[in-house]
Amino acid sequence: MLIINVKEGESIERALKKYKKKYDRTKVVRELRSRQQFTKPSVERRAEVIKAKYVQQLKQKEA
Repeated sequence: MLIINVKEGESIERALKKYKKKYDRTKVVRELRSRQQFTKPSVERRAEVIKAKYVQQLKQKEA
């Protein structure tokens, strides 16, 4: 359960913004989506390798 400390006089919008940010950092939605469909470990690993190659290419283009 997420606990958000709201200071006295702080607006509801500000508290909601804090809540949303904290909720995103917990990665709950991402985990729920990944659990909806099973992916083999080999497929996950292949996707990681492809992403790593892509990121590496981007970094090389910057330099």
